[in-house]
Amino acid sequence: MQDILEGLNDKQYEAVVNFQGPCLVIAGAGSGKTKVLTHKIAYLIQTQNVKPYNILAITFTNKAANEMKERVENIIGEASQDMWIGTFHSICVRILRRYIDRIGFDKSFAIFDTSDQKTLIKDCLKALKIDDKMFNDRAVLSEISNAKNEMLEPKEYSIKYTGDYRKEVISKVYELYQKRLFENNALDFDDIINFTIKVLTSNPDVLEYYGNKFQYVLVDEYQDTNKAQFLLVALLARRSW
Repeated sequence: MQDILEGLNDKQYEAVVNFQGPCLVIAGAGSGKTKVLTHKIAYLIQTQNVKPYNILAITFTNKAANEMKERVENIIGEASQDMWIGTFHSICVRILRRYIDRIGFDKSFAIFDTSDQKTLIKDCLKALKIDDKMFNDRAVLSEISNAKNEMLEPKEYSIKYTGDYRKEVISKVYELYQKRLFENNALDFDDIINFTIKVLTSNPDVLEYYGNKFQYVLVDEYQDTNKAQFLLVALLARRSW
C-alpha cells in the first residue's frame, strides 16, 4: 500500500482511497488526474482484492489509453492485461463484436472512415436527386453526426425538425444513409456508441452481464462526455452505484 499511495497529495489520496459509490474528481490541467486514476486502479486491486477484469477504465484518445495502460502496468505488473482500458469507441467495438448480431448486424461488421462516409453520402444525395451544391456531403455528414450524438434516429430527427426545410431534406438523406450502412453491414464512427447502447438496452441479459462484470468504472475527462457517452457510462456503472 505504501508504494501505491506514495507521492500523492492530500486531495489525490482522498480520491484514490474512496471506493464506495460515485466519486467525481474536479481538477485543472496538469494536476495529476491520470495519476489518481492509475493509482486508484492499483489500490482497488492490491488492497480491496478487486479482480482486474472487474475494472473498466475509459479515456477519450488512444494516446491517453496507451499511457494509462503503461502507467497501470508499471504499478501492478502483468495483472493489468486483464483490465479493460480503452477509448469509448474501442470498448464499444469489443462489446459489439460479441453481441451486434442481437440488433441485426453480422459480427464481422465494417467501420466506415470519413472517406467511406463521404462516398456513401454522395451516393445517397444522387439517389434522392438532391442538389449537392445546396447540400454538400461535408455539411450533411456533420448534421447527421450531431443528430447521432444527441441519439436521434432518422425518424426522431424528422419529427423534431418538421417544418424546417433544410433539415427535412437532411432527414431523408439520413434515413437512406443508415439503410445503406445496414445493407453493407457497416457502422460509422458515431454508430459505435449508439449501437452499443441499443444492444444493452434491448438485451437485459447482456446488460446484466456487463453490469456485473464492471464493478468499477473510471472515466478520464468525464466532463467532455456527450449524451450518448454519458448514457453508456450510466448503463455500465449502474450496478456499481
